[in-house]
Amino acid sequence: MPGNPDDGHTLEEAIEQASLLAEQRPKIVIVDQGYRGATLENIQILRSGQRKGVTKTLKNMILRRSSIEPIIGHMKMDGRLGRNPLKGELGDALHAVLCGAGHNIRLLLKKLRLFCSLFLSLLLRNILAVMKQNQLAHQAVF
Repeated sequence: MPGNPDDGHTLEEAIEQASLLAEQRPKIVIVDQGYRGATLENIQILRSGQRKGVTKTLKNMILRRSSIEPIIGHMKMDGRLGRNPLKGELGDALHAVLCGAGHNIRLLLKKLRLFCSLFLSLLLRNILAVMKQNQLAHQAVF
């Protein structure tokens, strides 16, 4: 966000943006400790590390949110999210979007490499099986 405001002051704006994207207002929001003290009407706010009033399902949701933190750390280190070469507020926004796109492309390339290795191993296995059958048929003729 422009001007690097405190987390608690950005919650309403973040929920508005999520509401526009999802076309409905969330009922539960899971945040980190930086949002301590933030309250919103008709929205349940769960903080990481919270123990009071948390069911097993809500605890799993909090843990899922905590599992995203390392991804953000990797984007800052490997995806160059930590240093922004673009200027101004628009540059900040574009840089964040491009870093997210780059991260998604890296994930797609990883899956593509896996798929290609599986395809090549199956192809090689079939070629070897055909060669073995040809060799057995060739031996049977002689």
